[in-house]
Amino acid sequence: MGCGHKDDKASLASGQIAFSHQPHQPPSTPASKEVWKKGGRMFSILLAVHLALLACTLVSSGAFEKIAVHDYDVFFLLTVMMLIVIIWIVFYLAGTSRCPDAILCKDSHAGPIWLRGGLILFAIFSLVMDVFKIGYYSSFYSCLSAIKIIYPIVQAIFVVVQTYFLWISAKDCVHVHLNVTRCGLMLTLTTNLAVWMSAVTDESVHKAHSKLKKNVTEEIFRWLLKAGMRSSSAEACNCNSQICQIFKNGYFWLYPFNIEYSLFASAMVYVMWKNVGRFIDHHSHHIHRLKFRLFRRTFFVGIVLGLITLVSGLGVLILYEVQVNSSTEASKKSQALTMYYIFNIVCLGLMSLVCIGGSVIYRFDKRDMDRHKNPTRTLDVALLMGAALGQYAISYYSIVAIVASTPRDAISALNLTYALLMIAQHTFQNIFIIEGLHRQPPREDHKHDSHQKDLYGLTFVNINAVTLRVPDTGGTLAPSTASGTEANHLSDLVRSLTAPKKMNWRRKFLREISMFLLLSNIILWIMPAFGARPQFDNDTELNFYGDSMWPAIVDICLPFGIFYRMHAVASLLEVYIMS
Repeated sequence: MGCGHKDDKASLASGQIAFSHQPHQPPSTPASKEVWKKGGRMFSILLAVHLALLACTLVSSGAFEKIAVHDYDVFFLLTVMMLIVIIWIVFYLAGTSRCPDAILCKDSHAGPIWLRGGLILFAIFSLVMDVFKIGYYSSFYSCLSAIKIIYPIVQAIFVVVQTYFLWISAKDCVHVHLNVTRCGLMLTLTTNLAVWMSAVTDESVHKAHSKLKKNVTEEIFRWLLKAGMRSSSAEACNCNSQICQIFKNGYFWLYPFNIEYSLFASAMVYVMWKNVGRFIDHHSHHIHRLKFRLFRRTFFVGIVLGLITLVSGLGVLILYEVQVNSSTEASKKSQALTMYYIFNIVCLGLMSLVCIGGSVIYRFDKRDMDRHKNPTRTLDVALLMGAALGQYAISYYSIVAIVASTPRDAISALNLTYALLMIAQHTFQNIFIIEGLHRQPPREDHKHDSHQKDLYGLTFVNINAVTLRVPDTGGTLAPSTASGTEANHLSDLVRSLTAPKKMNWRRKFLREISMFLLLSNIILWIMPAFGARPQFDNDTELNFYGDSMWPAIVDICLPFGIFYRMHAVASLLEVYIMS
């Protein structure tokens, strides 16, 4: 396979030839530096848009019984897309990345270790989900299409290959096979989004079926399926054995991890796509090697409060699942909803106050703003702002329904407070995270002159002894200008030695705030991801918008809110390390 340089326009062939003689130097003109943003990038975007629209059409059409699109049609398209992506990844790892001068530089900001670690964690749970799917569909393979069993097998291979690819190649700035690499990365991104759409649809339909089965008889449920709701081809097969039920319930419980895996992989692939053909100026692109020290330079307040919030939230989640999703008594449901709202109101209120305090501390922070080009940080900010729109939409729909509905009870008041605090918390947290991501990391190494270096090299420095040696410029101890200059140097030295101790409290408070917000976002991700969704069970919204519109609003917007929490966790971890 060829490894020659391929640019986006044929008219730049001469520039590419000149570049091949000096592979380690970027092109001299600014226009040639930015030419990789032109034709090849546009073609890959068009390819991704058309594939995404095709996948979205099939997935949404397969959600209804009346439309002649079945779930195995969707699985067939996703299987073909994943196989093509696997072939391209093998081509990239075996061919493109091994070409001479293929990767001239790496983006130090792309694919940080905590993001790749989270990707591996979600990949492991996704593999377990695929095992459960294979076991579930194998229980009655005789009455199912073969694609139902082939799909989870191909998905497991896809997860393994893609995770390995992103682990070793997330920082690459590729300079060969540019058009093929861009199209391959866009195909990978579109495949992940298509898998995400399919998983969200399956999970939503499963929850809707479960809710209907609790509230209606079996005959009415079957009539509703025939009337237009989606019915999986597995519904016609009997799943009476206990092991089959375990597989069925298990893989639906693991859907949130697969959803988050697809979104994490999409974000990392997008950064790789932005870095194709990119030249990094190492003079302005500073590489900060920061060490993650969890139990150093902290007061443990943020960790303790965060763990208390996490454990309390798990207890509320268990009680909510038992009393709301498993019980039909109205009193128990009301108690569980009250407890859920009180916990969330307290948690969101604390998080909002903490975020405001952190933003105020940033106002007094003396660190410079990082204004260098950083595709990873740009994507982080865009995802935070975009994913927050999902929870914003749910909250505003709730506010309108509660204000316009009568009568109003205690649950409605708690729901209104919860919706308002959710909007405030998302807003203040986004401000705090964006402030932290745009700050330069603290500089541990200070530059001093030769006279100061000697004193900094001492194991112990007696500040009082140093100040005693400073001549008094107004008395007889300063006979010359030289002694006055020496006094100024020594005074500056004293201030430089004492200043870090005065500034250190800001960094400690920022670390405490980041850790508390990180742990709080984890529990606020776990609760809706595993069924604690009071918006779906609120009678006020259901009566106001109807039994079809309100669940659709929640099912569309809630996945974005869940993704926002996980992305906020990754961003807060970066802010913690940068503080």
